[in-house]
Amino acid sequence: MESQFDVIIIGAGPAGSAAALFAARQGLKVCVLEKSVFPRDKICGDAISGKSMTILKDLDLLEEVQRLPHALASSITFGNALHDMVNIPLLGDKRNGLPPGLVIRRLVFDAFLADKVRQVADLREKHEVRHLLFENQQVVGVKGMDHGNDKPFELHAPLIFGADGFHSVVARETGLYEHDPQHWVVALRQYYRNVKGLTDEIELHYLDEVIPGYLWLFPADDGKANVGIGMLHQAMKKKKINLKQAMANALQSDFLRDRFAEAEPLEEPTGWNLPVGSKHRKNYGNGFLLLGDAAGLIDPFTGEGIGNALYSGKIAAQITSEAKQANDFSEAFLAKYDRELWQILGDELAVSTKLQHIGRIRFLLNFVIKKAAYSQHVREIISGMMANQIPKTKLANPLFYVKLFFS
Repeated sequence: MESQFDVIIIGAGPAGSAAALFAARQGLKVCVLEKSVFPRDKICGDAISGKSMTILKDLDLLEEVQRLPHALASSITFGNALHDMVNIPLLGDKRNGLPPGLVIRRLVFDAFLADKVRQVADLREKHEVRHLLFENQQVVGVKGMDHGNDKPFELHAPLIFGADGFHSVVARETGLYEHDPQHWVVALRQYYRNVKGLTDEIELHYLDEVIPGYLWLFPADDGKANVGIGMLHQAMKKKKINLKQAMANALQSDFLRDRFAEAEPLEEPTGWNLPVGSKHRKNYGNGFLLLGDAAGLIDPFTGEGIGNALYSGKIAAQITSEAKQANDFSEAFLAKYDRELWQILGDELAVSTKLQHIGRIRFLLNFVIKKAAYSQHVREIISGMMANQIPKTKLANPLFYVKLFFS
């Protein structure tokens, strides 16, 4: 088998798969290493946002994605501890044929992307990367274990992508891994069947039982529901909160008890870690880039990470093509990846960080949601924010929120 490539991508989730597909378009020789076997589950809220639609359309995959088993997400509902509810339409982009949003289980979505990667790149499943290879402080390859053949492997490339999640081996081996409780969310997910009141809306509830976190309730395909809870690790530790118990309390609360009276859990609550983009982490170095969750790109407010992961894959592939042309895989050259990534995502992540802070302050959150529930003007503004119709520079200005919510 081949052992020399233009780029080796560790992880075949949305970030790694998008990077592979875009890199193959650039004529690059790509190897993708995935320790699991598809189809495999990934603990997630499963929401495919409008931002994701843009990248999927760029990859000419949008029509096929819309034929996968899914639930439509046409709006998002926010609820506070007083049970004020505000429903915000997800506008989509009809002119460009982009639907407002979809909920597709990662078991289905990731396998679909992996099938596309197989057609244009060398995808090797059951390949666990354990270490990076260095020459003069430059990453030049990887080594690990092929669990399919129970043999070690060693592969080489001038550029390695760490698209391998929150516990990235690339981040760890290059000294960039950091578990910062202030910028780290812990979450649980549990699929249910027969939850009452499911529609084409996704729901985020800031209930007393889960504050300073939130509970989500998303429709999924075939009448299923994706239910979960997310909370900042720092707050969870400080208040000694048991997430499983908090989630159980929320589902048995007066507010949700009737909706779950006949619901059937399809699995045990399963947890995972979310390094969120409330902190700008270093994501590049000599011969490597970090993508998606490994780069800490998850939205601090909603917990959505697929769209940002797809964007990181697209940008990383373009930078790789430029690096090959320049024959320069140095940290100085690859810093362009970080600049371009944060030029696109930075203001939005800053806004979400502000909203995350509001979400942790009960009285302020109650006020904001109540204000939106009774003000068409505020709802229209929030809808425009979510549809990226308001300049991000305006959204990053704190005075914007003062004028909005106290007018």
